[in-house]
Amino acid sequence: MTYVVVGAGPAGVVAAETLVKTDPGSEVILVGDEDAPPYSRMAIPYYLTGNIEESGTYLRKSEGHYDALGIKYVQATVESVLPEAHELKLAGGGTQSYSKLLIATGASPIKPPVPGLDLPGVHHCWTLEDARKIIELAHEGAHVTLMGAGFIGCIILESLVARGVNLTVVEAEDRMVPRMMNQTAGGMIKDWCISKGINVLTSTRVTKVESRSEGDEDTLFVDLDNGDQIPAHLVVVAAGVKSNTGFLDGSGIEIEDGIRVDEHLQSSIADIYAAGDCAQGPDFSGGWSVHAIQPTSVDHGRIAALNMAGKETSYQGSLVMNVLDTAGLISTSFGQWQGVGGDYAEMVDKDNSKYLRLEFDGDRLVGSLSLGRTDHMGVIRGLIQTRTPLGEWKEKLMADPHRIMEAYVSHAYL
Repeated sequence: MTYVVVGAGPAGVVAAETLVKTDPGSEVILVGDEDAPPYSRMAIPYYLTGNIEESGTYLRKSEGHYDALGIKYVQATVESVLPEAHELKLAGGGTQSYSKLLIATGASPIKPPVPGLDLPGVHHCWTLEDARKIIELAHEGAHVTLMGAGFIGCIILESLVARGVNLTVVEAEDRMVPRMMNQTAGGMIKDWCISKGINVLTSTRVTKVESRSEGDEDTLFVDLDNGDQIPAHLVVVAAGVKSNTGFLDGSGIEIEDGIRVDEHLQSSIADIYAAGDCAQGPDFSGGWSVHAIQPTSVDHGRIAALNMAGKETSYQGSLVMNVLDTAGLISTSFGQWQGVGGDYAEMVDKDNSKYLRLEFDGDRLVGSLSLGRTDHMGVIRGLIQTRTPLGEWKEKLMADPHRIMEAYVSHAYL
C-alpha cells in the first residue's frame, strides 16, 4: 500500500505519522513544496518577534524525525491529480502513483485587486520566506501599513507592534476581526489598539500603492478611499485566505469553499481524502465548513489517516473557535457566536476592556464572545460541545453571565 500525503503542514504531518503507526510496513510519502522542513504557520509570529529561531517553527524538532519513522519526505509541487490512474503529475514532468491519497494543501493568502501590490516592500505574512522579508523591513521606527484586521491580520499586528514599528491598520469592514467579533467587541478591540498607539482605520479601503524615490531610498505611499495617503517602508497584506484547490481542476473532485468531504474525510472520489484548510468538512453546528485553525487541521489529519488505513472513524464535526491576542487584549469566540435567533446575555465594561456575551438556543448554550478574560473558557466550550440543557441556570446566566462556572458545576455531577 502506498499512501501519499500532499501538504506538509500540521494536517499532513499528523496524517503521515498516523499512517505509519496504523499500517506498519506501508509506504508513506509526504510531499511539501516549500524550501524548509514542515513547519507551523501559527509559529511565524513568534519568529517575527524574535522569541524563537526559524527552526522553532518546525513541527518536529529532532533531526531525521521523518526518516526514523519511515516517512519519505519529498519536496515537489503537484500540478494535477489523475484519479483514474491513481497518479499525481508533478512540476517538472515527474509523476507519483498512490494507492490512497490525502490532500492537505492548506490555503493561500488572497491578493486584492489593488494596483501596486506587486511592488518591492509589499508582502503577505504567510510563509517563512514572507517572514524573512518582513524582518528585514520592519525595524524599530519603520512606518508599516497593515491591510486587513481579521484574525490573521491581528496576529500579525501583535508581532509588528512587538518590533516597535509605527503601525497603521486599514480594515474595509466597520470593525476589527469582523468574522470573529460583533460590532461591540470589534469596536472595543479597535479602541484598545488606539490606546496602545496604533492607528486603526475601519470602513476604509486601500485603493493604490505606489513607490517614489525619497532621497537615497524608495518609499511606498498607500492611497486610501478617504483621500488620505500614508507613507510606508513596508505594506503587509492580510486580506484573507482561500483553499489551495486550483491544481484539482479537471479531476472531478467536488469542490465548494474547499474540497467537500464526508464524515470519514473522504472526498467525492474513492481513495482520495482531504484535511485541514483545504477541506470543507462536517461542522459541529450541522453544516459543512472550512475551519482554518490548527486544532481542526490536526484532527482532520489523524481521522483521515485512520480511515485511509481501514480503521473506520467518524469525524464529529469541528467547533468554530478562535482565541486571539491583540496587543495584549485576549479575545475569544466559540460556536455560533452570531446567535441563532434565541436569547442572549451580555455584560459590557468598556472602561476596563472586558466583555462577555452568551448565545442560547432554548436552554442550551450555543455560542459565546469574550474580551479581556481567560478564565472559564474551557467551561464555556465544554457546555457548547456537550449541548448541556441548562434548565433553571439559563435564567441565572441571563441575569449574570459571569456565573458560568457555577452553571457548569451544577450540571457536572448530574
